[in-house]
Amino acid sequence: MAHMTTSPPTQTGRAAFPAGLCAVIPCYNAGPRVRSVLEGLRELGVPAVVVDDGSTVPIADEMAEFDVESRRFPANRGKGHALLEGFGAALRRSGVDCVAVLDADGQHDPAELPALHRVFVEQEADLVIGTRRFDAPGVPWNSRLGNTVTARFSAWLLGVNLPDTQCGYRLHSRRLVEAVLSGVRGGRYETEMEILVKAIRLGYTVVPAPIETIYESGNPSSHFRRVGDSIRVFRRLFEAALRRPAPEDARGASADDSRN
Repeated sequence: MAHMTTSPPTQTGRAAFPAGLCAVIPCYNAGPRVRSVLEGLRELGVPAVVVDDGSTVPIADEMAEFDVESRRFPANRGKGHALLEGFGAALRRSGVDCVAVLDADGQHDPAELPALHRVFVEQEADLVIGTRRFDAPGVPWNSRLGNTVTARFSAWLLGVNLPDTQCGYRLHSRRLVEAVLSGVRGGRYETEMEILVKAIRLGYTVVPAPIETIYESGNPSSHFRRVGDSIRVFRRLFEAALRRPAPEDARGASADDSRN
């Protein structure tokens, strides 16, 4: 088992807004970009868990002024492993009923969290997944093509038409996160696909919601490997879609009417 260092959260006395929301930020070599994300969350009063996925240049200095819980892998393991680590840490915090995930590089604007949380509450959702505009100026052609192909395959396999299946800006109910921690494997970006498939197949409420589309020219902060990670995503999509749910999973979404 890999060794991990952990910095406990401190207390600021500031109430979280929206109530019950905790943000998880997987981070790999984001450098100073993570500061704008943490600043935005601080403005909202949203507590955060930052999981440094073995960055070659640790981000401790970038986080020093922020009241966040930080965890660090000694070596890079992949975004999926960082997500699961962050989910576990978020659920150990008192009163958390919704876990948001934002990228560390600034492509997900924290200012959109209140609107996304309203969708989460009003739709009684278990998973709110951000929907980007791929016809917007500046969107890389490979992102546009990759998402279109993945969305069509997902609709064919799962019978649910989601315009954006790969966006990492997401809000999860506590009960979905608990189900994820009990049965989703870590990995790289394919873990996000497995979470989505699990939510759909087991009857959790999945709701798309529009978000701003933010890309830097050339998308330099992305660590997505166009060929290797695409293969991983499609392999996990097919495996998860065709796998028979475990009995305890099949009971998950209908165990009770509450999401807490």
